Amino acid sequence: MSDFGYKIGSSVLRAFQRLPLGFHYRVGRFLSWMLGDVLRYRRDVIMVNLARSFPDKKYHELEQICKDSYKSMGEIFAEAMFFGGCRNRPGKLHDSHLAEIVDTDGLFDRLKERSVMVLNTHYGNWELTGGCFEFFYKPPYMADNMSYDDVCIVYKEFTSKFWDRFIGENRCAIKPDFKGYIESRTVLRYAIEHKNERKFYIFPTDQYPYGSASCDIPSFMHQPTKVMTGGIALAHKFGMAVYFMCIDRKRRGRYEISFRSICPDASRMEVSDIIAEYYRRLEVAIESQPANYLWSHKRWK
Repeated sequence: MSDFGYKIGSSVLRAFQRLPLGFHYRVGRFLSWMLGDVLRYRRDVIMVNLARSFPDKKYHELEQICKDSYKSMGEIFAEAMFFGGCRNRPGKLHDSHLAEIVDTDGLFDRLKERSVMVLNTHYGNWELTGGCFEFFYKPPYMADNMSYDDVCIVYKEFTSKFWDRFIGENRCAIKPDFKGYIESRTVLRYAIEHKNERKFYIFPTDQYPYGSASCDIPSFMHQPTKVMTGGIALAHKFGMAVYFMCIDRKRRGRYEISFRSICPDASRMEVSDIIAEYYRRLEVAIESQPANYLWSHKRWK
């Protein structure tokens, strides 16, 4: 798509994003119905993933989780659109109380000493992570002398050039001139260039590996699983502290975000042990709120 075509298309979407969150939720309900009842989007993938992950659950229980997962997709879309509508208006996002950071587990103390690698997941609404510093409602609000300039959000490029650009801008809407949105293939170079600076990395880690940096673990959700090692290996190489980021949905429009320490210095821990601990914590989260996970992606191939 030409730059002119992108400007036209994105302008229409941004006008739509300015509408209230309640409107977006109504659109999200329609999208959930379309995906789940009309298009049956990846229903076979979802049901197979659920059946293998919860071997003790009965079929009607798996169907209910599947139904709830489509509802979750619609809400994620609605909230992501609203998030983009907060472009240059962080106060609007903060006032929405869409999410709240409830536990940092010493994260800011670690940031005073070294860079931090936050391993996040497709659990909760990961599209909100670009505005995470707007979700503090009680002190400490942010590490001393830290800003969005110290944040690096790692992503995997989309096949569609239009959606890759639009979603990238959407995820950085709170700070449109944000420079830390880094494609995964270039993050090592970025880390080397900034090795003497204190950085706050947010690295999605639960996808099926799309590069050569991978290994196998014997069990995640009752299945042998091939996993990514990129973010963890990076943390190990540069001696970063490692945290697990969990986004629990309390109800529609309310998430609680917690950062939980895995290790204070990854260079002193085996990569395989960090991976095992990350997936152990993710499994605990998924078992507590199964519909809060993105079951439609092909995690196991």
